[in-house]
Amino acid sequence: MALSLTRVLVLAAATLVAAAAGAAETVVPAGGDLAAAVARAAPGDVLRLEPGVHAGAVTVDKRLTLAGSEGSVVAGPGTGSVITVTAPDVRIESLEIRGSGKDLPGMDSGVLVKRTAGNAAIIGNRLAGNLFGVYLHGAANSLVEGNLITGRNDVRLAEKGNGVSIWNAPGSAVVDNEMSGVRDGIFVTTSKQNRFENNRFSDLRFAIHYMYTHDSRIAGNVSRGNHVGYALMYSNNLEVVGNASIGDRDHGLMLNTANSSEIRGNSVENGGEKCVFVYNANKNRLVDNRFEGCPIGIHFTAGSERNAISGNAFIGNRSQVKYVGTRFVDWAAEGRGNYWSDNPAFDLDGDGIADQPYRPNDVMDEILWTLPQAKALVNSPAVHLLRAAQSRFPALKPGGVIDSAPLMRPPQPARSPS
Repeated sequence: MALSLTRVLVLAAATLVAAAAGAAETVVPAGGDLAAAVARAAPGDVLRLEPGVHAGAVTVDKRLTLAGSEGSVVAGPGTGSVITVTAPDVRIESLEIRGSGKDLPGMDSGVLVKRTAGNAAIIGNRLAGNLFGVYLHGAANSLVEGNLITGRNDVRLAEKGNGVSIWNAPGSAVVDNEMSGVRDGIFVTTSKQNRFENNRFSDLRFAIHYMYTHDSRIAGNVSRGNHVGYALMYSNNLEVVGNASIGDRDHGLMLNTANSSEIRGNSVENGGEKCVFVYNANKNRLVDNRFEGCPIGIHFTAGSERNAISGNAFIGNRSQVKYVGTRFVDWAAEGRGNYWSDNPAFDLDGDGIADQPYRPNDVMDEILWTLPQAKALVNSPAVHLLRAAQSRFPALKPGGVIDSAPLMRPPQPARSPS
């Protein structure tokens, strides 16, 4: 039995060596028939596209590599997808890919990778002016790395596709890409075990948009000047680590029914509305983040419960916390709270923890949230009287956030890239 198994393994190895030896590299001249070159190629071949324009659309239905160099362009006819991949283990690299159609339901893309085409590698390309840049439609364990993706400028935002769209592609990764001018940078739905790392996003609706995607990692990304940085929705067990949101106009980080996740070491700076929006999100850990320079530091609402919030720095936000609820919640864990830049605290014993708990919202804050017109009276004697009365009569305090162990100095997570 052992001898038989050994012979099988030897034969299998010999078959693989023979297949590798039979792989060929073919140079495809510009202006030639790329579809015909794909049809003639044997599985495992490399088609090296010379500089110049190569006509799409083309379907890759076997294991091939399409490789270019500076000036190698695959141009679609303005309908459908430029390159459609239907076979597994296809590699597309170092090409400029442009000229898809504008059919959103049809998923018109620069590169459309279908569910039969797992283990695809889309590396080092420039995808310009397509509806979707790359669409992984069920293609598990695929990699999108080192691409420059820019969107169309002839359609409205709602009619644009995404830089990278992912549907049900477990194990796929999107790494070190730059995306601008599309609808969402990365949109993922109904998937799991995905990894999105070190990407850069600008001029978008959402940098990263999660829907029904679990057990995944978002790390080291930078969102700059988008509507929302990171919108994490209806997803569980996420690891969101070391990301930056700089000048995003609505929310830097949004958790909407996102549960049991680790939100750690992120930075949101100079947002236009809210650094963080937490809506019906439960059992998360928000630790060691920096939320700075937003109109609202964190908006916490819709019954969000059992969240651990500690070690964060709330710096220079006009309202540090907007808490919508009637319960008291303590934002400290294991004797460690958060840093609040507006907390006039003392630390007589020098342990780095303020001597008194801190309450970041009061009765007047609640009035201003529910009746924004009252902001016209914020410096009036009546408001000062109300706040003075509340400080002397604790029964006047509504339910809300209390930090029982506020920090005297802000933690120092990794700063946002410039």
